[in-house]
Amino acid sequence: MAQEFSPIEIFKRATATTLRAIAENEEVNVTFGPEPAGLAGKRVKLPNPARDLPAEEVAQLRGAADSMALRLRYHDDGVHAKRLPGGPLARSIFESLEQARVEALGSRRMAGVGVNIAAMLDEQYRRQGFERVTERTEGTMAEAVRLLTREALTNEPPPPAAKRVVDLWRPWLQDKIAKDLGELDRVILDQDAYARATRRLIQDLDLDLGEMDDSADDQQSQGDEADGENQTDSGESATSGAQPSMEGAPADGSAEDAEQDGDADTDGEMMPGASDDDPGRPGRPGQMPRGRADENALYKAFSTISDEVVDADKLCDADELGRLRHLLDQQLSHLQSVIARLANRLQRRLMARQTRAWEFDLDEGILDAARLSRVVTNPVLPLSYKRERETDFRDTVVTLLIDNSGSMRGRPITVAAMSADILARTLERCAVKVEILGFTTRAWKGGQARERWIAAGKPPNPGRLNDLRHIVYKPADAPWRRARRSLGLMLREGILKENIDGEALAWAHNRLLTRTEERKILMVISDGAPVDDSTLSVNPGNYLEKHLREVIHDIERTGEVELTAIGIGHDVTRYYRRAVTIVDAEQLGGVMLERLADLFEEEGSGKTRVRSRRAA
Repeated sequence: MAQEFSPIEIFKRATATTLRAIAENEEVNVTFGPEPAGLAGKRVKLPNPARDLPAEEVAQLRGAADSMALRLRYHDDGVHAKRLPGGPLARSIFESLEQARVEALGSRRMAGVGVNIAAMLDEQYRRQGFERVTERTEGTMAEAVRLLTREALTNEPPPPAAKRVVDLWRPWLQDKIAKDLGELDRVILDQDAYARATRRLIQDLDLDLGEMDDSADDQQSQGDEADGENQTDSGESATSGAQPSMEGAPADGSAEDAEQDGDADTDGEMMPGASDDDPGRPGRPGQMPRGRADENALYKAFSTISDEVVDADKLCDADELGRLRHLLDQQLSHLQSVIARLANRLQRRLMARQTRAWEFDLDEGILDAARLSRVVTNPVLPLSYKRERETDFRDTVVTLLIDNSGSMRGRPITVAAMSADILARTLERCAVKVEILGFTTRAWKGGQARERWIAAGKPPNPGRLNDLRHIVYKPADAPWRRARRSLGLMLREGILKENIDGEALAWAHNRLLTRTEERKILMVISDGAPVDDSTLSVNPGNYLEKHLREVIHDIERTGEVELTAIGIGHDVTRYYRRAVTIVDAEQLGGVMLERLADLFEEEGSGKTRVRSRRAA
């Protein structure tokens, strides 16, 4: 008799088969689970469909499957990595436009694919709160560029949930990239040519590509494939892209705010890289300064007087903190079922490792009643005893260090706050202590440290020129119920400024070293390389990144703290030995819990390291 399958199983099989057919690859492994959709190599993860298979959710899930299938079919990782910019915002736009390309190719050829992807995008932007956006911010810029590109490539209007964001950005973007959109349409079938055109589009937005020779490289590359008119356009783009001015920048009021240095304690929305008359003004992230300092100079800070380590509840009044926590709870409610399943899975794995075990066939202890039958059948055999023993689950503390830079604004920092909240509750139930920390700076453009440097006559090689702000959201010894309100502070946009990762990592590491727990784990969550305009404008362009690598090397070499990292749209594997990179912030909660579960599964290797250190 033929086996009967449930409607859910039939739908899963059909979706997986269609995905492989669109990808033109039968080796793709498709699985379904509680986590958000994700793609790693030839492994595709899709969320479990609802039992009643509502039409809207079916279209959204099919859209996610079609999107990843098209990525597998039309995308080349090697070409992508070769042209990928270094600047955080430039990288985000580059990634989103490549996804727009592969989805457009599928939508052009298969009308049903276009409908599914439109449903997926609409739900994605609805979850991210795009319907409530009222002004242009850096956090929505990449998606606005993506949707305008999608419109140019497929003639499809923006999804309803994102229409307001696109309408806010359209006038400013069309003046700058209208020609580039036409060029993207012309070269859509050639990924390398499309990537070069995308880089020119990014330059026309006056954004930094993160490398010194980008303009020359793009002009040469374009000259190999285009006619004279296009070469002229490329030259103009390169010239404009080399200017760090943010004149006419999209953020409302940013041009006016950028003219003022502002107070070091201000929490306003001033954007970095503003133009002023100071010849030593902060440059664009990743750019080398005109006067290069000694590449081998030791890392230092010009002034640490205004640096601060502050509890989260000191940065916000009680009423606003309560409002922000309520907002975080509202966001949590949408993902409660998915995150709860992930948290319960981690809890079960941890509790299993803490469960007591028995030793059998002993000469003394508690009589083993289960083995009495052997004695009855064969009186020659001796009685068997057993003894209960505890597994060697070491006392553990986990520190979560979260990047609080401006590029995390929007959905990434919201998901990070939600994931930290769930992680703290889950590990607390397992008797594992959790500390949640954040790092940023007190001001854009350097703050008081930069003012002291200017007052001192701008001596060369000043080192770090900004005031650090390290935030303690939850101390390790504080229960979650006492710290829960503080986690809402991450949703306050004025907190998010620059990120100086090296010193933050050293700070978190030193806090862990003072703990008495036997096992110490430090997890870093970041969405980009360290960036501080003020520091990079008067030091080598790799000054902050070099220090970060040195700190990571020291931590991993000593081995007293187990270090792991998660990059959101940023390849952290080039810094950390144990790391993972995710494309979508929605994956953060699941990946974070899985990383911790893997670390606890490695308990045996951890005990070996501890014994070797003690012997030394």
